[in-house]
Amino acid sequence: MSAQERKTADISVTLSGLRLDNPIIPASGTFGFGEEFAQLYDINVLGSFSFKGTTREKRFGNPTPRIAECEGGMLNSVGLANPGIDEVIGEELPALRKIFKKPVVANISGFSIDEYVYNCEKIDKEDQVGIIEVNISCPNVHDGGMAFGTSPESAAAVTKAVKAVTTKPVYMKLSPNVTDIAAIAKACEEAGADGVSLINTLMGMRIDIKTGRHILANKTGGMSGPCIFPLAVRMVYQVYEAVKIPIIGMGGVSSARDVIELMYAGATAVQVGAANLVDPYVCPKIIEELPKLCAELGIEKLTDIIGKAHNN
Repeated sequence: MSAQERKTADISVTLSGLRLDNPIIPASGTFGFGEEFAQLYDINVLGSFSFKGTTREKRFGNPTPRIAECEGGMLNSVGLANPGIDEVIGEELPALRKIFKKPVVANISGFSIDEYVYNCEKIDKEDQVGIIEVNISCPNVHDGGMAFGTSPESAAAVTKAVKAVTTKPVYMKLSPNVTDIAAIAKACEEAGADGVSLINTLMGMRIDIKTGRHILANKTGGMSGPCIFPLAVRMVYQVYEAVKIPIIGMGGVSSARDVIELMYAGATAVQVGAANLVDPYVCPKIIEELPKLCAELGIEKLTDIIGKAHNN
């Protein structure tokens, strides 16, 4: 074994001053508030995690059925089912403190700029929240979510409004269901965003050929899974060219190799979404595999490869 192979790679990363032991962050909507996964393994091995998308009022979400399989992934139209901001702060976060000792990513959604502002101002006061991830890209709700992330002007308006009432880093979660995601990322940066997260799910549909009916009650849903990974790589690459703020990359990530690839494209950290629903141990497996893969590729420090594909 060579000296290079014996040396353990530094896989820590930093997001807006927040140091993570590794770049792996389970994505919002695939990890709940951590409790179920904490019964399977010590979730403190994670860099952080993004908790369930939170709105001002409690939401049941969309009608069922709201999950449909597709080759290479899945469609969901869960529709931001969550207990509401007050219960998250009053019950979920105190329970979370008992099982997770690191700063968490708070995923915040809204149906108006006022609601985004209200939720962000409240969650900003919580000590365990390290980053506020503002979801302007959910394709599964009406009159909100993605509506704010489809133009630079509306994305900037939300960014500016929530930055005015927060002290913690704000990362805007962007939609791939647009013509120019880089322009929207740039608008968020100019409005004060500390970082961006991308990509959220792509709009999709399935139809039962026996009945001719939509499989999802909502008709359309967000497509995720390995089938969208090349799109995520392309969009992270494009956004890295457009902005100077950090990028949290996501979209079909299921292996350590995917993490390395997204970081080459420009991601500083990487979220793992649908893969958690296939294999609940996928994140600790990736974290264990990363140093080995770094040794194989001759990477001594993971942060050295961020955006490196732009130099080739």
